[in-house]
Amino acid sequence: MSRREDEAEADHERRLGTAESRLALAEQLLACDAARPCAEAVVEWLAHHAGAGACACLVREEHGEQLRCLASRGLSEAQCAALALVPEGDGHPLVEVLALAAPRYFPGPRPPLPVLGTGGWFAVPLGRPGVPPVGLLLLSTSGAALPKEVAWVAARVGPVLARLVPAESREVAGRGLLRRIIDAVADPVLLTDQAGRPRIANTRAEALLVAGPDASEGRRRAVELNQHVFARALASASSADGPARSTGFRRREVPLVDPAEGMDLLFELLSTQVVEPDGQVAVVSVLRNVTDLGRATQALGESYRRLRATEREARSERHRLDRVLDSVADPIILSDPSGGTVMMNDPAEKLFALPLDGSQAARSRVHSNDATFSSFLANLMDGGGSLRWRGQLSLVDPATGATLPMEAVASKVLGDNGELTGIVTLFHDRTEALEKARLLERVKDVSSQLEARVQVATAELAEQNEKLRRQAIQLEQASAAKSQFLANMSHEFRTPLNAILGYTNMLLQGVSGELTPSQKRNLTRIDSNGRHLLEVINEILDITRIEAGRMPLHLSDFAIPELLQEVMAELDPIIARSKLAVSTELGARLPAVHSDRQKVKQVVLNLLSNALKFTHEGSVTVRAEYVPATSTLTIAVTDTGIGIDPAHQEKIFEDFQQVDSSPTRAYGGTGLGLSICRRLATMLGGRVTLQSAPGQGSTFTLHFPRRARRA
Repeated sequence: MSRREDEAEADHERRLGTAESRLALAEQLLACDAARPCAEAVVEWLAHHAGAGACACLVREEHGEQLRCLASRGLSEAQCAALALVPEGDGHPLVEVLALAAPRYFPGPRPPLPVLGTGGWFAVPLGRPGVPPVGLLLLSTSGAALPKEVAWVAARVGPVLARLVPAESREVAGRGLLRRIIDAVADPVLLTDQAGRPRIANTRAEALLVAGPDASEGRRRAVELNQHVFARALASASSADGPARSTGFRRREVPLVDPAEGMDLLFELLSTQVVEPDGQVAVVSVLRNVTDLGRATQALGESYRRLRATEREARSERHRLDRVLDSVADPIILSDPSGGTVMMNDPAEKLFALPLDGSQAARSRVHSNDATFSSFLANLMDGGGSLRWRGQLSLVDPATGATLPMEAVASKVLGDNGELTGIVTLFHDRTEALEKARLLERVKDVSSQLEARVQVATAELAEQNEKLRRQAIQLEQASAAKSQFLANMSHEFRTPLNAILGYTNMLLQGVSGELTPSQKRNLTRIDSNGRHLLEVINEILDITRIEAGRMPLHLSDFAIPELLQEVMAELDPIIARSKLAVSTELGARLPAVHSDRQKVKQVVLNLLSNALKFTHEGSVTVRAEYVPATSTLTIAVTDTGIGIDPAHQEKIFEDFQQVDSSPTRAYGGTGLGLSICRRLATMLGGRVTLQSAPGQGSTFTLHFPRRARRA
C-alpha cells in the first residue's frame, strides 16, 4: 500500500472516530437534566478531541453580568474564581463577547484575565440563535482560527444550556426566596435527619447549632453541647411517638446555651416528621425562645413561695411576739387609735381582764383599773404632737385588793404616712423601787453615822501613828546607842582579852619555866575559851560596824585558788581533828577578781567552819566556778552533814538565830556567822544562797561579781 493510501485510511479512521465521539457527546447532552453535568461533559470532550490545553464553561447569573463557572479543565480553583468574578461596568473582555454574541480571539494575556497562559485563547458565546447568550466557552488555542470541533460543540451545547440554565436559576431563586423567608422568622427553624444533624437551618438556628471553621473554642464547645441536647430531645420525642407517628407537632422544653453570650436559654421545641422525595424521613423543628417566660414563671413561683414563707414567718413572728410579751414580767397593752384594747400579755390580763369566775369585788377592781388606764391614755391623746407620755398610776390587784404603785409609759405607733395606728403601753411596778428608795434612805443615815465614826477612828489612828513615829525614833536612837555601846564594849573587851591570851601563850611556851601537865591543861583551856570569846567579840564588833556603816571596802586584784589555799591552811587543825574528807574543786579558767579579798575570805571561812561543825562524817567540798554569761563567780561549800529544814533556812540568816535556840542546844555559837556572811556578800554586790534538806547535807554558795563597785 502506498503512502497516500495509508494517509487516506488514517484520515478516514480519524473522521470515523470523531463522528462516533460527537454522537456520544450529543447523546450525553440530550440526556442531561442539569447544567453542570452538561458543562463537565463538554469540557472533558474538548480536552480529548479538540486539543484544548485549558478550557472552562461559564454561565451567566439570572440578574446582572455576574458569571458562574460550571466546569473547567487545566485551571485551578483560584483561576476559575477569577474568571467568574466580573466587575460591574463596561470594558471587560467577557462582557464585550456576551454583548456581541460572537466568538472572539485574544492573541495574548489581556488584563484583567491573564489566566489562560501566555498563548491565545477563544471566548465563544453559548445559547440559542437570536437570543442573548446564557454563557461562555473559554479555551486556549495555538491558532487564530476557531477549530471546527469547538464551533460544533458550541452549536450543540448552547441550546441545551439555554434550556437548563433558566430553570436552575429559577430553582436557585426559589431556594433563595425560601431561605430569606425562613431567615426572617424570629425563631430558629431547621430541617434535620432523625439523628438531629442539620440539613437546612435559618440564621437563628445556625447561631445556636452551627460553628464555622473560624469559630472560637468556646463557641465550638457551646454548639457541641447544644447539638447534643437537641439530638437527645429529638430522640426522646421519636421514641415516645413511635414509628407510626409522622404528623402533628410534639412539644417539649429544651435548655440550650447562647454560644455568643454564654447565657442559659430555654426553648420550646415543636417538631414533626416529614418524608422527603427520596423517601427518607426528616424532622422539621421550630424552637421558641421561652427564656423570659420561664424566668417570669420562675419569678412568679418564687414570689408565691416568698409570699407563703412571709405568711409563715408572720405567723411565727406573731407567735414569737406573743411568747416574748408573755415572758415579760411587766404588763404590756396594745391599744387601737380609739383607745380600745387590741392585745395584752399575761401580766396585763391579771390587772385588766375580767375573771370568768371572779367575785364582784374583783370585777369592780378591774373596772377601776380600766378607768384609771383610760384616763392615762387620754393625756397622751390630748397631748398634741407628743409621741410619748409617762405617768404614775395607782392600780389595784383584783385578786387581793392590794394597792400597786405603777409607772406607765405610753408610746404612739405611726404608719408609713405618719398616721396613728396604735398605742403601746408598758407598766412597771414601782413597789420594789419604792422599797429600794426607803432602804437607800436608811443606808444614807447609817452611812452618815459610819462616816462620823470613821472620822473619830481616823483621828485616833493618827494619834497612834504619831506615837508610833515617836517610838520608832526612840528605837532608832536606842539601836544606835546599843550599836555604839557594843562597839565600845567590844573594844574594851578585846584589849584585856588580847593581853590574857598573850600571857597565856607565853606561859604555854615556857617563858616562866616548865609547867606541870595539870597546869598546861588548864592554861590550854584558858587559851581556847579566850580565843572563843575573842571570836564572839569580833563578830559583835563586825555586826555593829556594818549596821553603823563604818565597814569600808578595800578593793584589790587577787586569785581565787590562792585565797582558797589560805582558808584551808587556817582551818587545817580543825580539819585534822574532824577526820572528814575535805577537798577543793576549781573550775576551768578562773579569772583574777577585783573585790575585797578579806571579806571574801571571811565569808568562805565562816561557811567552811559551819560545814566542819555540823558534819560528823562524810566529806566537805569547796567548789569555785566562773559564769561568763553574768560575769560572776560562785564559791560553793557542800557538806554531808545534818542538813537544814526548809522552814528554818531563812531563820538562820538572822542575827543571833540558830535552828536550835534552846539552852540545851547541841551546837554552840552566837548565831551571827551566817548573818555576817549575808551582809558582807551584799556589800560585795552579791548574795549567799542555800540548798539543803534534813539528813542530806547542805550547800552554801557565795555569788559575787568579778569586779565589785565601790559603794
